Amino acid sequence: MDFNLPPDLLAYLDDLDRFIAAEIKPLEEADDNIRFFDHRREWARTDFDRGGLPRHEWEELLREAKRRADAAGHLRFTLPRQYGGKEGSQLWMAVIRDRFAAMGLGLHNDIQNEHSIVGNFPYVAMLMQYGTPEQQEDLIPGMIDGSRRICFGLSEPDHGSDATFMESTATRETRDGVPGWVINGTKMWTTGIHVGSHCATFARTGGTDGTARGITCFLVPLPNPGLEIGEYLWTFNMPTDHPYVYFKDCWVPESAVLGEVDNGLMVAQSFVNQNRLRQAAASLGAASYCIEESVKHARRRKPFGKPLSDNQAIQFPLVELATQAEMLRLLIYKTGAEMDKMTLDEVERTISDKVSMCNYWGNRLCTEAADRAMQVHGAIGYSRHKPFEHIFRHHRRYRITEGSEEIQMRKIAAFMFGYRGPRKAMFV
Repeated sequence: MDFNLPPDLLAYLDDLDRFIAAEIKPLEEADDNIRFFDHRREWARTDFDRGGLPRHEWEELLREAKRRADAAGHLRFTLPRQYGGKEGSQLWMAVIRDRFAAMGLGLHNDIQNEHSIVGNFPYVAMLMQYGTPEQQEDLIPGMIDGSRRICFGLSEPDHGSDATFMESTATRETRDGVPGWVINGTKMWTTGIHVGSHCATFARTGGTDGTARGITCFLVPLPNPGLEIGEYLWTFNMPTDHPYVYFKDCWVPESAVLGEVDNGLMVAQSFVNQNRLRQAAASLGAASYCIEESVKHARRRKPFGKPLSDNQAIQFPLVELATQAEMLRLLIYKTGAEMDKMTLDEVERTISDKVSMCNYWGNRLCTEAADRAMQVHGAIGYSRHKPFEHIFRHHRRYRITEGSEEIQMRKIAAFMFGYRGPRKAMFV
């Protein structure tokens, strides 16, 4: 059993480091762009006079970083070669996300808005699996170059994790001889709709409450006269791009259906496992950053004439976090390597419990590490002149989104007790 990372992966990490040093760091430091990452970051990123949305200057800086990454051949790393990608593996992406987050805040990787010089592109994967040739031709190139963006309309004011109880509906209706659907309902947390070209909207088209069958996904083009964007919800970490969206007799043609009618939740699940693993890797990297910065500070700081690190009350909590980080890293990398040998369906049936273990524990570990870093650093750790409060506030979100940690633990329990997964036959 070889636990060493492949030499070509290590070489690629070196390439990324050189690119960041040559192209991204100078851009980050130019024109006071560092304001987006230092103590001014929340103010600099947020247009408080425009509902709390991201400032145009902030989003343009992210786009420029992506343009440079694309020109250097990094942005499309995960994509198939037909779209200019390198077909990057789950293991490699996990290692890269871990590495990037461990570098601290920076333009190379800002998970608050899913930005990275090595792109994730979950909706491209979704379209490749479920989109028609026409949808793929229309949307995928634009999603890569940024001229198209799909936002996600699944959660509702009264329904989040219980998506099978959603109240939004869609009924068939032909207009001007064109068959289509009329959507009515309310969605929330439709992230990115302010710059979206389409909203992947899930609505009940059949079946009954509590059943997965009977929900359909529609690619609603934006703007649409039957779609109204409501209040943007201010969050623990600003800026916000998460509004309520109201569908009032919103008509779309039949060609807007993504995947099979009445089987739309399969679309919503199409990229869950890979996203959860990458999210876990990012949380692991951020936790490692918090731990390492705390160790350095404890060695430098000398209250009462001796290093803070001499105190076991400082050492032991960091030892526990570092131990957990090392164990989690092994599980994340092992799970990524196993995913690379399986289809998406096989991953879901056999090791999605391991993905959930990585996700819920990685996100919890990160918030605990950020909290401990604030404590070790004292008052300056609590201030915005250190990044720990930002890391805490952002990664605290991950314990709710992409499936709350309770949802992750429920999946693990289902596999453990044989309600699902490979152990089911043991309890028949």
